[in-house]
Amino acid sequence: MKTRTLGTLFDVSRLTLGGGGIGQVWGETSQHEAIATVHAAYDHGINLFDLAPLYGQGEAETVMGLAFPDGYPTDIHVTTKCMLGGVRDDEVEQTLVASLNESLVRMKRDSVDIFVLHGFVIPDNWSSRLPPKLLSRIAVEWSTYYNCVVPVFEKLKGEGRINGWGITAASTQETNIGAIGAAVHPDVVQCITNVLDSPGEMTITRETPQPRDVIAAAKKRGIGVMGVRAVAAGSLTNKIDRSVELRSREQRDFEKAEMFRALAAETGTTAAKLAHRYALAMDGVDTVVLGVKNRTELLECIESEAQSMPGPELLQRIDDSVA
Repeated sequence: MKTRTLGTLFDVSRLTLGGGGIGQVWGETSQHEAIATVHAAYDHGINLFDLAPLYGQGEAETVMGLAFPDGYPTDIHVTTKCMLGGVRDDEVEQTLVASLNESLVRMKRDSVDIFVLHGFVIPDNWSSRLPPKLLSRIAVEWSTYYNCVVPVFEKLKGEGRINGWGITAASTQETNIGAIGAAVHPDVVQCITNVLDSPGEMTITRETPQPRDVIAAAKKRGIGVMGVRAVAAGSLTNKIDRSVELRSREQRDFEKAEMFRALAAETGTTAAKLAHRYALAMDGVDTVVLGVKNRTELLECIESEAQSMPGPELLQRIDDSVA
């Protein structure tokens, strides 16, 4: 599998195995199949695994630990995350460290390569379409992020417990770009990477999403980019494999992608394969995080990466299919 350097950190495979699928977030699977999927991913050249406590209430991290009970191969890189959940500023360090410790126990590791702030960074005193209690659970204000979270991440780097840190850059464009441009900035950002530019149900703002501008800004600063939601939470597949609400963003995205699926069929492929090829071809994206839950889905993505990237004409047709 082809590789790229993730910012200034290390070389990573063009595909990353995400924890959502093996944590049973994206449909049913078994722990046995999840472990087999981890092994298959590594055997096919995937060396980055993107995990979090919220993926199956620790299940994804547990699967990773069970997959390598006798120790990890030296070329494997692992991320984990922490969602602060509206804690006070004086509780930030304790919360981050406790979450990291618990993740390390589940994964049977002494350190992680990347520690990501799960959720969103929002402007101070920002109002959202979301209920305040919900927003406080999934987001931190800028002042808390920069004055409290960033110093803890940098401290953990200095202690050797993490090699780098990152954020999910899918919030307001003000804070997405602000975090990238700050004096102390993330080593990695996780950005929406699909033809729809759609965060789906991750959306917290009424702004039109501009993830490509975020990716471009990150690359200018030498920040690694992990592309997420390549299939838009299933909307860019032949069929969403779980129940979604009739007027959910995922269902609306699925309807918008009708001509995209037709184009995939015309070119002799599946919608998921075409979506992953498109994501891999996006400028500035170092690695694309997969949401697969079994070996069948994994191999479909690996086949996509092995193919040549879409040329300009096909890329334009893909863009036009969802215009």
